[in-house]
Amino acid sequence: MPTTATATERSYLDLISDCVHCGFCLPACPTYRSWANEMDSPRGRIDLMKGVAENAIPLTPTVVEHFDRCLGCMGCVTACPSGVRYDLLIEATRATVEERTHRSPFDRAFRALIFWLFPYPKRLAAFAPWLALYARSGLQSLVRRSGLLRLLPARLQQLEELTPPASAPATPLPERTAARGSTRARVGLVAGCVQRVFFPNVNAATIRVLAAEGCEVLVPPKQGCCGALSLHAGRYAEALRFARALVDAFDTADLDFIAINAAGCGSALKQYGTLLAGDPAYAQRALRFAAKVRDVHELLAALEPRAPRAAIPVRVAYHDACHLAHAQKIREQPRALLRSIPLLELLEIPSGEECCGSAGVYNLLEPEAAREIGDRKVKALVTTGAELLASANPGCTLQIRSRLRARGLNIDAAHPIEILDRSIERAASGL
Repeated sequence: MPTTATATERSYLDLISDCVHCGFCLPACPTYRSWANEMDSPRGRIDLMKGVAENAIPLTPTVVEHFDRCLGCMGCVTACPSGVRYDLLIEATRATVEERTHRSPFDRAFRALIFWLFPYPKRLAAFAPWLALYARSGLQSLVRRSGLLRLLPARLQQLEELTPPASAPATPLPERTAARGSTRARVGLVAGCVQRVFFPNVNAATIRVLAAEGCEVLVPPKQGCCGALSLHAGRYAEALRFARALVDAFDTADLDFIAINAAGCGSALKQYGTLLAGDPAYAQRALRFAAKVRDVHELLAALEPRAPRAAIPVRVAYHDACHLAHAQKIREQPRALLRSIPLLELLEIPSGEECCGSAGVYNLLEPEAAREIGDRKVKALVTTGAELLASANPGCTLQIRSRLRARGLNIDAAHPIEILDRSIERAASGL
């Protein structure tokens, strides 16, 4: 089985050989927890990868289904005592699946729709007003009450269920925001796609907080998608194209750091050096880019707090996004920032590091599995008694909100940076 550039330093079969089939990955795997099927566990999928790579197992629809049913959450990477790089293996495997598999017409069309729309902020922005009209007109509420959604294919049902709540149109982000007080760092902000269009206040709050903590913030106006969705779905050539364009959009020589506030995007951005290693025109530029990437919590945690915080008396449950906790190993920094807010009570979700079922576009492609996994997350969340969910990834926020709504629960969600921004702004206003 050919490998992608994510696994260039060691061969695909060499990476596979690291697995000793100990089983430590099993309880960390959400799909194994759901079905107790060995072939839907990391070590089972690795066996399939080995068989396909050695031409002992054909790449049949059944084998492809086991690969498709993997969330790519990387909980197994954290759990594995042997250091198996399952993240590299599943990315390479999915690239091969996309090259060699002939999917059904509906599957091809649905995937084409997803990747025609979601990685393109301008297309999403053009689509957003129609979603807002659908929500505000009462049609959304009527459709959901009527039961008409049950007549649709499961994937289209899920697409509707994940529709974000109506919000005001996103205003363009300022290209430059000056630091308050002396400048401690020059930071470029990656605005994202779904984040930019459906959660515009997250970017606005990120800029305000960074500026309050002494960072000059630059937002390159021509930036597009980072390629994370494409990379994690095996659309390798597309991911490379997006990565090159984003590197072109940023002048890294003029920046101390490149900040990102979406977990899945941050994971992909930090891979750019490896992802573009085989491209002579971009290899060194991508390395320099990746070396400056910081998750916004990671960046702020490294700065001595400067801006005063006002009290926010609220019970907050923090959700560990997979690509933050498992891929980037960032767990304590968001919690530390939330704990810096007076009177905020930080709560831990039982089995909090298990995936919520979002996993990029997984919840659109595998809706039944995503609902089961998401319902486990929501059931655990409810036990905390939280008034607010803190989630650092837009996909996770949409997924958990949809499962809360399905259970008739009303727990709001916010990015940790939005909560911190509220605290800093209250302090500045003397509230």
